Amino acid sequence: MEKIRQLFQFFRDAYEELKKVSWLTRPQMMASTWLVILLVIVFSIFVGALDFVILKSFHFFIS
Repeated sequence: MEKIRQLFQFFRDAYEELKKVSWLTRPQMMASTWLVILLVIVFSIFVGALDFVILKSFHFFIS
């Protein structure tokens, strides 16, 4: 029974801590989301281009 009581106390404490969190507003969340999406796209293009250059340079030196 003690373990169950401790488990419930843990969830109560976690809930109280979540009340203290400063959550983002919807516009802040949307701006952050779009920034992350944009950075993922830019980084993916960069990595893809770098991969292409390395592949072509290997083919050039091997041939």
